[in-house]
Amino acid sequence: MKVREALKTDMPQVLELIKELAIFEKEPDAVEVTVQDLEREGFGENPLFMCFVAELDSEIVGAALVYYRFSTWKGRTLHLEDLIVKEAKRGNGIGEALYKQVMKFAHDQGLKRVAWDVLDWNTGAIRFYERSGATVLKTWRVVHMDEKGLENYMNS
Repeated sequence: MKVREALKTDMPQVLELIKELAIFEKEPDAVEVTVQDLEREGFGENPLFMCFVAELDSEIVGAALVYYRFSTWKGRTLHLEDLIVKEAKRGNGIGEALYKQVMKFAHDQGLKRVAWDVLDWNTGAIRFYERSGATVLKTWRVVHMDEKGLENYMNS
């Protein structure tokens, strides 16, 4: 297995992983992003994200998508949007290799924090993150304002 930076040509396989993750997270119809969106936003003049992929026998079997954020307390930080491993390939160290690559990238960049979300029922992931030294915050809540909510708020 090889972990490397994703190429634009990897985006169709990365999108398939994203769709598989949506099914795992019980949101099978939630993915609206397209291959063209991923190519434009990740490989244009001002990329909004970068992606690492795990490749096994010329097949993309995992991906980690990250982007920079700015913390008023810490400065530039990294957000791990998704870490995905094909269901059939889980349990082979692929997720850990991608996770390690993300942490190495953040460390090499001199960043002071990497942040991400994890579903409260994903106990295996939570145990892994805690074993790695990450802190799973119990007192913070993730807040989303979706497209419909934005529209309603702006028209109220």
